[in-house]
Amino acid sequence: MKTAAFSKSYGGHTVLDVPALEWPEGRIIAVIGPNGSGKSTLARVLAGVESADRKVRPLPACQVGYMPQKSYAFRMSTARNIALNGRDAEKQDRLMAALQLEKLAKQRAKKLSGGETAKMALARLLMGHYDLLILDEPTAAMDMESTLAAESLLREACKAEGCAMMLITHSIRQAQRLADRVLVLHQGRLIEQGDCTKVLSKPREAETRRFLEFSGI
Repeated sequence: MKTAAFSKSYGGHTVLDVPALEWPEGRIIAVIGPNGSGKSTLARVLAGVESADRKVRPLPACQVGYMPQKSYAFRMSTARNIALNGRDAEKQDRLMAALQLEKLAKQRAKKLSGGETAKMALARLLMGHYDLLILDEPTAAMDMESTLAAESLLREACKAEGCAMMLITHSIRQAQRLADRVLVLHQGRLIEQGDCTKVLSKPREAETRRFLEFSGI
């Protein structure tokens, strides 16, 4: 899967300028960078939530699944929220068990905590079938146990479905655990990309080195 080069501007100010990108099937690409570097904007544009400049369509016609930073709960039970994206009862039970949502199945989703809502939203997303998954800080509200469970499900989904995944994350450790490749954004520009282990251990760009040092790597 390959995107076209695209940019995104607000009020005449370019906040994102990205060259063509490519995702191999079944691979996970992490997007890292400081706050305000354009990570969430990249996710929204690729997911089709916002349009790119000059009406460029970055992605070819494909099935995209998107989980934004703020997870949404519909006014129904947790189980019914998850079933909105698929009617495979066996798969739903497995996802709910993995994310420890079984005891919350009948609870009104609007009353869930932030971490519980994020787990429900992830389970709902994974009920579907996609060519590309785009996740923006999917585990930020989860505790470590839930984060590791979520990461395991994401790996499994990529392998089983053969889909590609873009993971926006503030956690370098999470990128190290999950990603095959990494993209580094700085002030809306893609400044470095490559094999995750190589980029994080021997970054070429000074901005990447500073960001990793600031992150404690």
